[in-house]
Amino acid sequence: MRFNKLIPELSVSSFKNSLHFYINILRFKIEYQREESKFAMISFQESQLMIEEINDHWSTGKLEHPFGRGINFQIEVDNIQSILDGLIKNNYPLFVEPKENWYRQDDVLLGNKEFLVQDPDGYLLRFAEDLGTKPR
Repeated sequence: MRFNKLIPELSVSSFKNSLHFYINILRFKIEYQREESKFAMISFQESQLMIEEINDHWSTGKLEHPFGRGINFQIEVDNIQSILDGLIKNNYPLFVEPKENWYRQDDVLLGNKEFLVQDPDGYLLRFAEDLGTKPR
């Protein structure tokens, strides 16, 4: 396994619940885990995350739901439909319904079909499927 240069590590309130969400609903893969530490390194296609139940190692202040306020994690995937299917099958609510968005980069527009979902602790995940580019 090759480690990405940036791998967010999310403090979670329940390792068991978070692992279920990421593995069974979103279909991330466990790269490795340390059950005794309630920690797992997980991946989906080219994206990597670490989850660990709240401990005193990384605490910078009180965590209150929703966690991660002010950040969303964009996760580029080949196709968002399989992820949506898992969420729908499990009656898991979306934060923002799927839609096409075009973002300007200089004189080009970059297209994404994307949606947002909050994980069990409220971390905001934005799954994006690349739609290519078009002139501005």
